[in-house]
Amino acid sequence: MDVSLFLHSMAGLFAIMNPFVALPMFLALTDGAAIREQRRAALRVVLYTLVLTAVVFGSGTAVLRFFGIGITAFRIAGGIVLLVIGLSMLNGTGSSAHTGTKGEQEHLSQTPDVAFYPMAFPVIAGPGTITTLVILTGQAKGAAGYASIAAALLAVSAGLGVVLFLAGNIGHYLSQTLRSVMTRLMGMILAAIAVQMVIVGLKAAFPVLAGS
Repeated sequence: MDVSLFLHSMAGLFAIMNPFVALPMFLALTDGAAIREQRRAALRVVLYTLVLTAVVFGSGTAVLRFFGIGITAFRIAGGIVLLVIGLSMLNGTGSSAHTGTKGEQEHLSQTPDVAFYPMAFPVIAGPGTITTLVILTGQAKGAAGYASIAAALLAVSAGLGVVLFLAGNIGHYLSQTLRSVMTRLMGMILAAIAVQMVIVGLKAAFPVLAGS
């Protein structure tokens, strides 16, 4: 296993899939539900998230090749997308790419099962997560690289499952101030990762920027 890639993947995936950022929305969407139903919903969220991310993990770079998109171009574009999401988290305004548009949010009350939409997609496994996974798989070298990313994804998903499963208990101790601080901290980390993606992409696209 590539420890460096594992840690890098963990940082990126945790920042964009942060269970503590998803927690407030999960609590709001399952408000009034019995603890048993809430925990069933949490397990479904994790299951749907794993399915979505597994599809991206297995076919992300193949899709890019199909459309003739290079990993460098996707890294730059993806970095910009993540930067927008990170800055919105940092400012506390939220991003429609991450939480859905106003119209989509108004549709939530008519959605019978919130586990897939909007929790699994787009809140957790949305454009930001997809972008991160595609870029990470593009960096993987050999079986060890893919195993490192898969391990990081499973670890983050496990953490997500624990937090959402115990949402009722954890939410009781998380003040709004603490939630805001955590969201902004993750936004800062995500923005930094996004800038790094853009820098690496630009250096690959324009070797002169890398210097001698």
